[in-house]
Amino acid sequence: MPGIGEEIIEHKLSIDLKVCPIKQKKRSFSTKKYEALAEEVDKLLLATGFIREAQYLAWLSNVVLVKKSNEKWRMCVDFTDLNKVCLKDSFPLLRIDMIVDTTTWHKILSFMDAYSGYNQIRMNKTDQEKTIFITDRGLYCYNVMPFGLKNSGATYQRLLNKMFKNQIGRNMEMYVDDLLVKRMEFAQHIDDHEEAF
Repeated sequence: MPGIGEEIIEHKLSIDLKVCPIKQKKRSFSTKKYEALAEEVDKLLLATGFIREAQYLAWLSNVVLVKKSNEKWRMCVDFTDLNKVCLKDSFPLLRIDMIVDTTTWHKILSFMDAYSGYNQIRMNKTDQEKTIFITDRGLYCYNVMPFGLKNSGATYQRLLNKMFKNQIGRNMEMYVDDLLVKRMEFAQHIDDHEEAF
């Protein structure tokens, strides 16, 4: 599975150990939603390796299906109970208004989206089975950091700050998984892209 090595960064859950794990009861879906769920699980399991089958559960979360603009379904996991007991990571997240201000006077702006950015960060091995979710076909947990976990934004921002520390503020800005390369003149803009990649 490609992605960022654990030696660079991994997502760790800081759970209040005084709290008992919570197991959500399985939700029922329509046949159409079950089909969409099976398709999404197959994609995450077989095609990407982002999830794996799980056996030893303490925490159990449900899936939620959200309709996308293209009429397909997006699978999300309801980590509400798990998130409530995770301690907050105070790593500073960037403010969008400050980022917009830094682009003033720049003639060339290139916007990029980090595809599956969160899923490039591995979950700490001891925390993977805390992300267990239930489907009609079985129990699965995440090998990588899923969207929706508390502090995942802070972990992701920490990674971006490490990766682009020499460019942030100079020729690059970022907000969550949106990256912006900025420049006054076109000639240097190509060099900035090369530096980013």
